[in-house]
Amino acid sequence: MEAVDILSRWTHIGTAVVIIGGSVFLRFVIYPIVSKLPEDQHLALRSAIISRWKMFVHVGIVLFLVSGFYNYFQAMPKHKGQPIYHALIGTKMLLAFGLFFLSSLLVGRSGLAEKVRTRMAYWQTVGIVLGAIIIGISGYVKVAVPAKPPATTPGTTEVQATTSSAVDSQPATIPATPIEPTRSE
Repeated sequence: MEAVDILSRWTHIGTAVVIIGGSVFLRFVIYPIVSKLPEDQHLALRSAIISRWKMFVHVGIVLFLVSGFYNYFQAMPKHKGQPIYHALIGTKMLLAFGLFFLSSLLVGRSGLAEKVRTRMAYWQTVGIVLGAIIIGISGYVKVAVPAKPPATTPGTTEVQATTSSAVDSQPATIPATPIEPTRSE
């Protein structure tokens, strides 16, 4: 099961790299160049870019949803009783759903999508900022809200140990299994 956990995490992070990185590239490299073209060329090239980028956006959303929900359900038992974790992950998920909607509009064919694309640079920037906030929340939660250690199993005892590190001067609880004496014959 550990291999699936690792694959899911890589999928989630890799998808974020491609989608957010691609959005930054489009917003700050491609669109400024395309906007300087004559109107007919501008629209033709923008349409071609959107039709190719659409595949990445839609596949990316699916990969985010599958890997994200898998990661979420794997992490839930490890964070039971940690309200800050649940609040931040809930916020991250709501922002992600908003970003999925916005990204779908930016590559969509509806009248609303066409209207949104009239301010492409603005909405692309909003999407990039949302992505950065989501990544920031993810990083914070991973580092600042560690999973609770597993409960000790019956038949084990806990030993208090102190550390001499200046970083962590709190006593640590270390589960210890009693050592059974061996019989010598």
